[in-house]
Amino acid sequence: MANRQELLDHWLRDTVGLSHYRIEPASEDASFRRYLRLYRNGETHIVMDAPPAQEDCGPFIAIAGRLLACGLNVPRVLTSDRGNGFVLLTDLGDQLYLDRLEEGNVEALYGDALTALLKIQCAGDAAGLPAYDDCLLRREMALFTDWLLVRHLGIEPDAAQQRGLECIFSNLIQSALAQPTVFVHRDYHSRNLLVTHNNNPGILDFQDAVAGPLSYDLVSLLKDCYVKWPRRRVNQWARQYCQWLNASGAIEKVDECEFQRWFDLMGVQRHLKASGIFARLYHRDGKPGFLKDIPRTLSYILDLEQDYPELTALCRLIDDLIMPRLQPGDSGCMP
Repeated sequence: MANRQELLDHWLRDTVGLSHYRIEPASEDASFRRYLRLYRNGETHIVMDAPPAQEDCGPFIAIAGRLLACGLNVPRVLTSDRGNGFVLLTDLGDQLYLDRLEEGNVEALYGDALTALLKIQCAGDAAGLPAYDDCLLRREMALFTDWLLVRHLGIEPDAAQQRGLECIFSNLIQSALAQPTVFVHRDYHSRNLLVTHNNNPGILDFQDAVAGPLSYDLVSLLKDCYVKWPRRRVNQWARQYCQWLNASGAIEKVDECEFQRWFDLMGVQRHLKASGIFARLYHRDGKPGFLKDIPRTLSYILDLEQDYPELTALCRLIDDLIMPRLQPGDSGCMP
């Protein structure tokens, strides 16, 4: 990291032409990237440090341009050094949705986030983006088995359990691929949305965007791994969003009941993936802070057991074998 810091300072001073600045960490990221806040002459900017051996800052730069073209509030790229993995950005602030959400403002903040999402899905250019296809969806769910079950908890599924999981995975993929394909941010949630005075929200961490299922980003927002709202309220927001989509004319009209099923099953896929990622962050990357979010993440799947009999085997595995072995976490629901 010391060599990266020296390289960054050299770039900022000798190439960008900055001097007399101060740098502090800006945020923790679930990747090899780091974000730094640069203070200079009473102004602030954000520096993204993406080591080229692990990260490519090119997609961030490209996707930022696509989202700006939709009128969305994303950081503007001021200058970059793609070869060394440095990007200088405008600073949208540090007021994360996660830190500001409460009963008194949730309707307004989620209203803004849903409006921005509608712009992404109706106007976002998905041409040339990687496809959220069978292979990627399946590879993501394997994180649940490989990292949470086997590596973190020492649970080796027997042949029958493995067949059951593969059947469920296939059904989830079938549901995902049946949906209209749109621009997918892929991490549209409270840790990547900022409360801003103008054009709220500020949108971050979009570099992994793909062309994929209509309900994916909605799930990321409303069935957030870091904050949970009552299921009935979440479903009301989802229905409202479906109505907005139908009124927009941007996609062929979707039946609300079918949309609800897509939304719920897409959530299962995402939460399997996320729980595996949280375990991997601990074991591979030495980041234990996300382990506390696993119980909340998996609780969304358990909430569906009564309505989706095809998930019974998965829910029994989670409730009987996984949850008792996890460290206590905050899986509670907001009022």
